[in-house]
Amino acid sequence: GRPSASTLRRCGNCCARRQPAIRNSIRNVRKLKSLITRSLGGAEVDDAVTREQARNLAVAALLVEVLRADYDVSAAERRQVVDSIGGVLALDAGQCAALLEEAEHTVDRAHDLHQFTSEINRALDHSEKLRLVEQMWRVARSDETVHKYEEHIIRRVCDLLHVSHREFIAAKLRGGLG
Repeated sequence: GRPSASTLRRCGNCCARRQPAIRNSIRNVRKLKSLITRSLGGAEVDDAVTREQARNLAVAALLVEVLRADYDVSAAERRQVVDSIGGVLALDAGQCAALLEEAEHTVDRAHDLHQFTSEINRALDHSEKLRLVEQMWRVARSDETVHKYEEHIIRRVCDLLHVSHREFIAAKLRGGLG
């Protein structure tokens, strides 16, 4: 049946004695998580400036993924990526060019899209995500041909950003594709 009142008191006293140890364990787990994150090349996102930089890099990296999807990078596509970064993030051309360069290095080391889309999901609201998808379509069509790999990348990103198929198509149309 039910435990007696004295059993509950003993359990309460026992648990009360263990609480400092539990708090220390939680603190140690957090320290370990921080150490692992830093050692794997990840960055802990603590302050507003770092969060903004992570968001900017994630946006630029997704645009670079579309840029490289067809294995043929033209000057027009690179210009469109710079313009698209500015369109999504409201940065000047110099900042956009520097961010493009940084994003290219980041994408070279990336193993999947999730690291970028998870940051976008944390940092952007739904309308900003739709604006990003529209800019991805602009990059894809900037060389006058949308390759099937470019469309595939955009579809995968939309799934990871929780953008519906209807919104995917609407962004495609706004991006100048019919």
